[in-house]
Amino acid sequence: MSESVRKMLRAKLVVLGRDNCGKTALCVRFITRRFIGEYEHKREVTYRCQKIVDKEAIELEILDTVDKVPNVRNNIRECVGPAASSLESSIKWGDGFLIMYSVTDRSSFEAVSRLKRLIDHVKQTLGIPTVIVANKCDMENGRVVRTDEGEVLASDLRCSFFELSVAEDTSAVEAAFGQLVREVRQEFQRHLVAMDKRSRMLQMRHALKNKLTRSKTMQW
Repeated sequence: MSESVRKMLRAKLVVLGRDNCGKTALCVRFITRRFIGEYEHKREVTYRCQKIVDKEAIELEILDTVDKVPNVRNNIRECVGPAASSLESSIKWGDGFLIMYSVTDRSSFEAVSRLKRLIDHVKQTLGIPTVIVANKCDMENGRVVRTDEGEVLASDLRCSFFELSVAEDTSAVEAAFGQLVREVRQEFQRHLVAMDKRSRMLQMRHALKNKLTRSKTMQW
């Protein structure tokens, strides 16, 4: 099996967002299909599992991060020190990103755009596979972020969007992760095509250079 094929069968996903928006519950629901409401962890955790997406098996590493959302004032990031370094390392590590917020916590919603900008900054490119997930839509009495606000933000950031309840809907959680896996696969395919084109261009230049060299030698 070639290295390219092996990479197509694997993906490293990073779950980002404020504390208490349901990141760990989301990961556990996706991996085990169970919901456990209370979690307390103060360090990053990496889960490993194998899933079927679009009838193809894929090995996943899912990094559940702690809250290290950068503050931004006048377009300057204020997340500094070990927290900033760890967050950027997590982003460098990942192939795709799931940014989560709670519809009951506006500060978690406001953190989404800052995290997306940080992803683009660290990766030094646009179009990185990213899915935005709005959690706790079952808690309508506590809602402070409307559905259309999430949809508009996701559209502005050019991200897929899912509003769901981790507590109540396993299928929606699987749909969100499935979409992210598809986007990672598509991005890798685009990368392979670009590399193939570049390789062909280099081969053509090399062949042309050799041809010109032979032509000059014959004239001499």
